[in-house]
Amino acid sequence: MQNWYVVQVISGKEKLIKRALEENQEAQGVNELISDILVPTENVAEVKQGKQRVMEKRLWPGYILMHMELTDDTWMYVENTNGVLGFLGGGKPAPLTEAEVLEILKEVEEKKKDVVQKHRIKIGDRVKIVDGVFVNFVGSVIAVDNDKGRLSAMVAIFGRETRCDDLEFWQVEQVPEDYVEN
Repeated sequence: MQNWYVVQVISGKEKLIKRALEENQEAQGVNELISDILVPTENVAEVKQGKQRVMEKRLWPGYILMHMELTDDTWMYVENTNGVLGFLGGGKPAPLTEAEVLEILKEVEEKKKDVVQKHRIKIGDRVKIVDGVFVNFVGSVIAVDNDKGRLSAMVAIFGRETRCDDLEFWQVEQVPEDYVEN
């Protein structure tokens, strides 16, 4: 009976290891025992130099999911693949429960549908300016343009509210609600 197992791999090499596992299945005679190999990812939008790019980001770096029947042959096949560190669970790996699998697969499907913004800044957030003329000033975001990667904020300068326009996302960092200026 096939179950889902979590396999720990070298972080950043998940897709390469998945490809190696898929390509060598038939040669090792485990084609019928391994039905699916999954690298959970999501699409993340980021603006760099005024251009929006959508990149694929791994949800769990260093881990892949395998739907397989765990036998001595499949165990050795997976363990001996370059880049595989081992099954999650050590000695005798435990398969994921049906509830865990359904939750993971549902989450992966939802993440594939839409694009997530890398910077999650919204109107009303407090930000600290870390670059530019108003460096070290803290203010409230009043406008956000995710397509251009820019925002506007109101900062207090000499006791007066001043609008700072065209700040890029990398020029600010979010500050906690309880942050107190010196």
